[in-house]
Amino acid sequence: MKNGPSITRRTWMSLLSAPALSAAISWPESFRQRTARYLETHRRPEGGYGWASDVVAHISPTFGVTGSYHLLGLDVPDADRAAAFARDIYPVPEPRRKERPLWRLDFEQVQTLLWLGRPIDSFRPLASTWTRPAEFTTRYELGGNPVFQHQAMAVRVRHLLGLSPAASDGPWREYFQERRRGNGTFNTTPAADGSDGHVMNTLWGLLAAECLGLTLPAAPQLAGWVSACQLPSGGFTYAPGASIGGVDDIAYTWCALQILEKLGAKPSQAAACAAWIESLSTAEGGFQDRPGGEPNPLATLYALDSLRLLNHAPRSNARPAARAKRHAIPSGFDVFSIQVEAPGAGSPREAVLLAQTLGIHLWTAKNSAPGWIEEAQRLAGEARVPVRFAIGNEEYGTYFGVPGLGCYSHLVDFVAPYDAAAAKAASAPRRTDGRPDFITPPGAMEKMNFAYTWDQFRDRRIAQLRKAQGRMVWQFLENEELTRVLLDDGVANGSYSAIASFHFGNENFLHSQPYLHRWYGRLPFVGLQDAHGQESWWWGNQLAGFTTLFAGRDGSWESWLEALDRNLVMSVRHDAITGWKTHYAGGSPELRAFVQRREARWRWWDESGAQSRRPAAALVLLRPGMRFEAGVPAEGAALRLRLWQENTGQALPREPRAELVRLSIDGHAVEPKLVETRNDRYFLCPAADTPGAHRAEAGIRLLASGRITTVTTTWSGGRATP
Repeated sequence: MKNGPSITRRTWMSLLSAPALSAAISWPESFRQRTARYLETHRRPEGGYGWASDVVAHISPTFGVTGSYHLLGLDVPDADRAAAFARDIYPVPEPRRKERPLWRLDFEQVQTLLWLGRPIDSFRPLASTWTRPAEFTTRYELGGNPVFQHQAMAVRVRHLLGLSPAASDGPWREYFQERRRGNGTFNTTPAADGSDGHVMNTLWGLLAAECLGLTLPAAPQLAGWVSACQLPSGGFTYAPGASIGGVDDIAYTWCALQILEKLGAKPSQAAACAAWIESLSTAEGGFQDRPGGEPNPLATLYALDSLRLLNHAPRSNARPAARAKRHAIPSGFDVFSIQVEAPGAGSPREAVLLAQTLGIHLWTAKNSAPGWIEEAQRLAGEARVPVRFAIGNEEYGTYFGVPGLGCYSHLVDFVAPYDAAAAKAASAPRRTDGRPDFITPPGAMEKMNFAYTWDQFRDRRIAQLRKAQGRMVWQFLENEELTRVLLDDGVANGSYSAIASFHFGNENFLHSQPYLHRWYGRLPFVGLQDAHGQESWWWGNQLAGFTTLFAGRDGSWESWLEALDRNLVMSVRHDAITGWKTHYAGGSPELRAFVQRREARWRWWDESGAQSRRPAAALVLLRPGMRFEAGVPAEGAALRLRLWQENTGQALPREPRAELVRLSIDGHAVEPKLVETRNDRYFLCPAADTPGAHRAEAGIRLLASGRITTVTTTWSGGRATP
């Protein structure tokens, strides 16, 4: 091979797929070239490679593509640019390298550079600070257990840089020793809880132990445990007899084959395994993770190396597996929008205005106060704004998990229509005197409201929610191994209906947890507003930044559920976070084309990329007794004017984007008072409430263009307070 230095023993031991051994198998030339053509379809302008459903490059598919080329004995085209991308572009904001670090991404950077024959010394200063396992908050995992895979990858990076093994590795050695089971397997939680291992974590643990120079006690039953993971299909699952999400998967299969090779063992059904892997090959030249999905670069890497481990050259007449099911878009369908977990607090009048101007058909309000949704819907009806307000809650304080893999929060996000049945289904029990079926660390039960096992949560809470026409949305989980278990079970049982992609702030869960691309074609990807703060108005950056679109007969709840079931859903982001470029998440090619043909109906930006549909100001008449409105007078009437400003991810006003030029009531100029707090900013002035018609008019200058726009409101005085 032309690219790649000589392989040292240390490098061999830490390479993900031992590509130096690729010469052990003779790939048919037609197979090599077809696979290479498929890999190149993922090249992106940044120089790296991206997922098929993403418009930008990412380190994980770049890692998959580069490793695949290396296994095939082919040079990576334009390797210099690919190397520069792998070295310099981290897929999540830099602070995440210290706060709940995602060390798998760092490993993929380093390994990709090694495959490309490039130096990795620039990673040494950062990796030298990784002296112990990361701290992990109990707000996310009940036992405070850091994600096992990321800890193992940190050790592997340190090893590649010559930082481990070292005398200072004691905390690392202790961490991995505590998580090794008596049968030789590894998992996220300490072995003392009596749970079994996971095949992926077992491989990560064995590799980390090698990197640390850690001598492990003999475990003669490990080979039998791994062999028992093989299913009748020929592929492997994550543990023998797995009852939750126990599907065959190329990642599980690759891990099992790696472990068996280390143990000097062979799979009991090697021919069936090879045939199953071949069946994952698609017409494009890539491989799926498992039947019923779409091909992707990482699955292709795992498949190629699994074939190498089996010393099996692919046949040209292998029958491909079933693809992800695609539903045709019926005639008469159009594009509609839903905002998942939009604000459920503050002014419902301004929420209606935002829905009207931004074209939001379904607004699922997050954790709203009693009566807020009804009031917003009443006002929308009066104004004839075609928006339906519904439930979009995140249930804080609820945890669930699977033994050995941890017990996590931030997994209970759901949408439901607003009615008595849905509200009842969405309400959770608060606390319990019992304990979950898996071991809970001492004192942990007092820190939460409720803990479930997965089967409890699925069979009780989710079943009840679905009966009330509600659906669960997967928010985020950095534990790949547990995510695989729960979402595979979700696909089989309908427990989760969508996966969050774009998120407020600078987060895209498909970038921080790239393994979520595995479910592309199986589950829809939606945008998750996850609103914070006290006012809808100060969530304008997000509402005018990304949304979820669906194809349906109309903008009703029933059409939304039908779109979820048919996977006629996708998410779009276009804001400062994307550099005013349009990013998509999810959606089949047919759905994307359908949506793009109708872009003028839903697009919120103009030709320059600016947010053209965002309102410059909200002018609201206030009377005593109005619920949820700030600045309501004790008597009489008042006008409140909020202007367009940037806002933070906690819904706090920031830099102004508009300024007040003039304000008049019934043709007479008035001078409003500026009310400014940490959480809010608005102008307020008394308003005429005498009998008859009244009109207020505000002249607003948009700071970016200098253009002055007019905002008005009218009312009839002398009537009863609403």
